[in-house]
Amino acid sequence: MEARATAKYIRISPRKARLVADLVRGKSVGEALSILEYTAKAASIYIFKLLNAAVANAGTRPGIDVDNLYVKRIYVNPGPTLKRFRAGPQGRAFRILKRTCHITVILDEA
Repeated sequence: MEARATAKYIRISPRKARLVADLVRGKSVGEALSILEYTAKAASIYIFKLLNAAVANAGTRPGIDVDNLYVKRIYVNPGPTLKRFRAGPQGRAFRILKRTCHITVILDEA
């Protein structure tokens, strides 16, 4: 049986979040949490919280042993991009793209 958790509109670029998601894909939950705790990336905070939420979701379902969970799938999709402008030389404006992402974690029993 699977348990899932989704975080939407996270203010970090999908490319940066995928670097951290690749670290924990396929690992057990305990190992993944310890990896995320000592990873010095901004996305590790969001994925750490999301992984704890997925474990809590699994705990509410009957027949799932929380101690045997592993990260079956984790993926990062792009969200909407906020478009901002910054002043450039000679009266020009340069576009700044503030990217967001949606992160999904799916846990399963080993």
